[in-house]
Amino acid sequence: MTPGPDTTGGKKPKILFICTANAARSQMAEGYLRAKYGDRYEAFSAGTRKSKISARAITVMKEIGIDISRQESKTLDWLGHESFDLAVTLCDRAHGFCPIVPNAKKTIHHAFADPHLTPGNDEQVLDGYRRVRDGIVAWIDQEFGG
Repeated sequence: MTPGPDTTGGKKPKILFICTANAARSQMAEGYLRAKYGDRYEAFSAGTRKSKISARAITVMKEIGIDISRQESKTLDWLGHESFDLAVTLCDRAHGFCPIVPNAKKTIHHAFADPHLTPGNDEQVLDGYRRVRDGIVAWIDQEFGG
């Protein structure tokens, strides 16, 4: 989302990341956007259902210097009537649930694999989280870093 003409009245565009449980992908995206581009965007996340933030997501984000341990899992309902400039669904299930977010000016879909479903032992699953994190980071840098 390369910034175009200012249609926000001088306010930073508000970006909402959505995944099913608001436990990993959307939390990593919110934390990264806030840490890297917080001077240009306001970052939020929510899920189609509430869960808790994945300890593995917290771990892999700390590896790149970003602490998401204080973020909370939220549902779309929790956000109420908050309006957003852009909503991004990060998994197919969330996209199917809300292909268009009513309180967002624009909704896009960019799916990332569910790192929790990575097969293997603990280290292999953690590597799955790292791959998803790195994909999210690269996509955010490309989409919002311009």
